[in-house]
Amino acid sequence: MKRFTVLGTGGWGTAMAELALQARMDVTLWGRDPEYVNLMNRTRENPRALPGARISQKIQITSDAAEAVRGAELIFIAIPTQFLRATLGAFAGRVPERAVLLSGVKGIEIGTYKKPSEVFAETIGTRPWGVLSGPSHAEEIMCGLPVSITMASADLSLAKAVRDALASDNLRIYAEGDAIGVELAGALKNVMAVAAGVSDGLELGDNAKAALVTRALAEMTRYGVARGANAQTYAGLAGIGDLITTCYSKHGRNRGVGERIARGETLDTVLKSTTQVAEGVWTVRALRESAASPAAFSSELPICSEVNAILYEGKPPRKSVHDLMTRPPREK
Repeated sequence: MKRFTVLGTGGWGTAMAELALQARMDVTLWGRDPEYVNLMNRTRENPRALPGARISQKIQITSDAAEAVRGAELIFIAIPTQFLRATLGAFAGRVPERAVLLSGVKGIEIGTYKKPSEVFAETIGTRPWGVLSGPSHAEEIMCGLPVSITMASADLSLAKAVRDALASDNLRIYAEGDAIGVELAGALKNVMAVAAGVSDGLELGDNAKAALVTRALAEMTRYGVARGANAQTYAGLAGIGDLITTCYSKHGRNRGVGERIARGETLDTVLKSTTQVAEGVWTVRALRESAASPAAFSSELPICSEVNAILYEGKPPRKSVHDLMTRPPREK
C-alpha cells in the first residue's frame, strides 16, 4: 500500500494527505474545481479550509478524476455527505478493483438516509472499505501536532494492514472491526456539537455542558446499538474522543454554528457566511426525516430532536434547554 489518493480538498482531506506523506506514501489530492486546484498548486496552500498552512510540494494536486485514482491502492474520501453521491459519479468505472476505500465522511444522506459507505457501493461499486475517524482537527495536524484515530473495518485484517501502512511518528491508529458503529458515531457527534455550541452561546456554564456531552454520548450509543453497532465503540476514539474534540474545540464548525444561532443569528445567515460545511446541520435533518414520527424521534434522540427544532422549526434555544431539563426522568 504505497499509492494514496485523497478525494476532497477540505481541511480533513488535505490534512490526511500530509499524514499519508509522512508515512512515506505517494500521495495525490483531488479537488473538483480546476480553478481552485490551480490556485492550490501555485501557492501550495488551501486558503478556504486551512489558511496559512503549507502543503508539501511532494503532494500531487489535480482535478482530473482519472488521473487521481489511476493505480491508487488506498483512496481516502473526504467529501461532504450531501455532495458525495454526485461527486463520486465522476469516478464510476475508474477506481481500481483492488483499491481500498477509506471513509472520512461524517454524515447521513438526506432523502435516502444512507451511510457514506452505502453511497460508495452504489456509485463506485463494491470495494474493500473502512472508516478512519476520531479526534482529528485538520488545523492541528497541519501544525505537526500528534493525533490518534480509529481505523474500522468489518475485515479486521484489512483494518490492521491500513493501520500499519499509515502509522507515523505523528499518527497513531487503533484497528477495530465495528465499521457501522464508527460511521454512525461520526455522523451523530456533529449534531451533538451543534447542541454544545448552543450551550456555549447561551453561556450555560461548565456543569451544563458536561451533562450535555455525557447525555449526548448515551444518545449516540443507544442509536448505534439499535442499528447493529457495538456499545464499546462509543467509549473509544471514534465515540467519546471525537465527541469531546468537536464539542469543545475552537476549530469545531458545528459547535460554532450552534454558538452563533444561540446568540441570535439565523441559520441562513450563518451558512452563507462560510464556505466550510457543518455536517451536523444536514445530518439532523436526515435523522428527523427518517424517523417514524416526531414523538419517536424525540424519545429516541432527545438532544438531536431539540437541535432540529432550533435549526428548522424556529424554536428558541432557551426553550429547548427547558424542555430537555424537564423531560420525564430516566434510569440511565
